[in-house]
Amino acid sequence: MPAPATRVLAVIPPMTQLNTPYPSTAYLTGFLRSRGIAAAQEDLALALVLELLSAPGLRALRAEIAARPDARRSARVQAFVDQFERYEATVDPVIAFLQGRDATLMHRIAARGLLPEGERFAALDAYVADEDGGDPLAWAFGALGTHDRARHLATLYLNDLADVLRDAVDPRFEFVRYAEQLATSQASFEPLAQALAAPPNLIDRTLQRLALETIARHRPTLVLLSAPFPGAMYGALRIAQAIKAQDPAITVALGGGFINTELRELAEPRLFDFVDVITLDGGERPLLALIEHLEGRRSRERLVRSFVREDGVVRYVHFPEPDIPFEETGTPTWDGLPLARYLSLLDMLNPMHRLWSDGRWNKLTVAHGCYWKKCSFCDTSLDYISRYEAANAATLVDRIEAIVAETGQTGFHFVDEAAPPKALRALAAELKRRRVAITWWGNIRFEKTFTPALAEELAESGCIAVTGGLEVASDRLLALMKKGVSVEQVARVTRGFAEAGILVHAYLMYGFPTQTVQDTVDSLEYVRQLFAAGCIQSGFFHRFACTVHSPVGKDPAAFGVTLLPLPPGGFAKNDVGFVDPSGVDHDRLGVGLKKAIYNFMHGVALEQDVRRWFDMPVPKPRVARQFIERSLSVLDAGSS
Repeated sequence: MPAPATRVLAVIPPMTQLNTPYPSTAYLTGFLRSRGIAAAQEDLALALVLELLSAPGLRALRAEIAARPDARRSARVQAFVDQFERYEATVDPVIAFLQGRDATLMHRIAARGLLPEGERFAALDAYVADEDGGDPLAWAFGALGTHDRARHLATLYLNDLADVLRDAVDPRFEFVRYAEQLATSQASFEPLAQALAAPPNLIDRTLQRLALETIARHRPTLVLLSAPFPGAMYGALRIAQAIKAQDPAITVALGGGFINTELRELAEPRLFDFVDVITLDGGERPLLALIEHLEGRRSRERLVRSFVREDGVVRYVHFPEPDIPFEETGTPTWDGLPLARYLSLLDMLNPMHRLWSDGRWNKLTVAHGCYWKKCSFCDTSLDYISRYEAANAATLVDRIEAIVAETGQTGFHFVDEAAPPKALRALAAELKRRRVAITWWGNIRFEKTFTPALAEELAESGCIAVTGGLEVASDRLLALMKKGVSVEQVARVTRGFAEAGILVHAYLMYGFPTQTVQDTVDSLEYVRQLFAAGCIQSGFFHRFACTVHSPVGKDPAAFGVTLLPLPPGGFAKNDVGFVDPSGVDHDRLGVGLKKAIYNFMHGVALEQDVRRWFDMPVPKPRVARQFIERSLSVLDAGSS
């Protein structure tokens, strides 16, 4: 007798974004339903936070604190206990305000009298005061910015509560990177194994209860856990642990971005105490094969890109079948996710930077993979980069219209590795032809194809912001990276976007192989000038990390470095240490870079010498102080 039809439940584990659903379950649920397979989805990351940050949740937290000796209380925890009644009375109204259900509360929050204020509010002192030395937020929000002011203060309030949870319950707790140190590039599974074997704390118990309630509600036969980041792995396995303890017959499959990058050489059998199958890369084909196997229509030998455990040993099973074409993956669906309950946070005042946490965006992909796929620091050998496939504009707009009809939301974040200019031009034209009005932003390469004219077309189609990699802002190093752009080109492209009214965020990097102190100072001078010229409005410096899947990791000699041996183990494998003969203290330089970019984003010190940001002697920039200005002047002269 054939097995009954599979009932699938796709779960987002903690932690991911709180303002909008992570899209993996929406993609897979939409795809499975397009194939006639019963599929539902739940966001347990959001559910956990809403449970913890509620009046009952805070009462449970206070009880947990009361059960511990006072000597273990931090100042933050004691402040929470001392002001508990105020926290208990305000937490539910604040959540409702951030969900958009009680806008009038903004007046009381903005007046700074309603909410208890912990250590996070001290950050306000870092902002520039107005000319009278008064309200430090007036410069950012102005007289008419009451709602944004209130959301920023409410976000600080929630961050204070997260700090209390971290101090009193679980030192690994964060709203995004929850316990990520247990998983990130951990050669051994032992840290995770020990954490999962430990007695569950308040956060664990809450998550386990929510997981079991979800299972009882949907009664799935197959649960899909998506771990897009290392900070979702611990939560995913706690959920799996609870499911297996309740009903071992439920099949649990694990996939997602973290799995696809760090567990490609998995040999740790203990992971299968929690899950039954682990899949790699695009999930559509492996899931169809798994479902056919569970229903008795396919042998285990014909699974696709799947790890299983057999006789106590991890085995990789891959029956080669073509992936589902991108145009045939179906339309993502958010059906079943509580769209009205997401939190629109405002933790960064910069208008571009805030898009990541502010507002609920429908996440959609214009094309699978990257059309460039040459950057030396990128995982160019992996499927999510190397397999490039685009859908035609008509298909994309069909999906957009379906999503708007389902969600009632017209905001889109295109989450491509780098959205192709040709595809974006066609998309803009199709949106205009059908008179579809949306607001969108996404990631691109700052290549010369993005002319001012194309920027105008994209703005007319609803584009409000773009992000892209400037990386080291050094022509020598950009060439070594095979980035395919120059600093001057980036200036011209970004200026075109800015003049079209499109905000620009630059991803920046430091510590790339052979990067000198002089390179770093010059890079920051370029960045200063780009901000001063209005070409970019936001940026973020991150430290270069060499991965085993990148060109640097595969051919370190070509980049002048030597790789360090990887530690033994059968679990995660991604970041790899290296020796750079330059001997530069990049960590110390990074402190100055991050201070500088924070201030530049707020319009501070844009005319000052960039050497002021470093706490060590650094050389004078070799870059002419008017380099960007002159580059743009030449462009203007040529176009006049």
